[in-house]
Amino acid sequence: MPGHHSARSRRTTERKGDVRERAILDTCEALLAQNGYDAMTVGDIAQGAGITRGALYFYFASKQDVVTALVARTVEHLWERSRVTAQTDEPRQAIAAAMHRTVELWNEHGLVMRTAIDLSVTVPEIGELWNHTADLFIAAITAVLERAGIQAGAAPDQASAMARALCWMIERTFYHASQESREKLQEASATCEHIWLTSAGLIT
Repeated sequence: MPGHHSARSRRTTERKGDVRERAILDTCEALLAQNGYDAMTVGDIAQGAGITRGALYFYFASKQDVVTALVARTVEHLWERSRVTAQTDEPRQAIAAAMHRTVELWNEHGLVMRTAIDLSVTVPEIGELWNHTADLFIAAITAVLERAGIQAGAAPDQASAMARALCWMIERTFYHASQESREKLQEASATCEHIWLTSAGLIT
């Protein structure tokens, strides 16, 4: 049955491609920790993934494309893990859960997120990914603030504007804390949680 064999081979090739692409992205993330973005080369990524440079170019056109795909994978994790924040009914619980997940994500993928922030100005694709992710978080924070009783709207004392300020404050705070230690990330989380609770009128 040639048709059946062909379809099965095609599925096997696709699975193999997924495995290779994951190996490339995993290697890229490891090399960011070892060498940093500027020192990392396509050859380093290919070698770490166990493939040739030519094989890597079958999947990605450049080092920048690899890093962009890695950022895309990471921000998908960010949103998937944080989606529940917007759906948690009790604002205090939602805020505590959001900050806990933020610490986890910066511990696991802090180098990728710092690289995304660093490149977001000069690499349009990464900038678009990062800004879209920020918009999703702003929407989630807005929902929490509104459930806490903050008036909907974009005026400075209303939920949307406050959420935007909180989102970018959290990003900057964790960006700098992640360059120091895990302890600093916990301190950053406590600070941001306190400010968010205060902004929501849940503490004074």
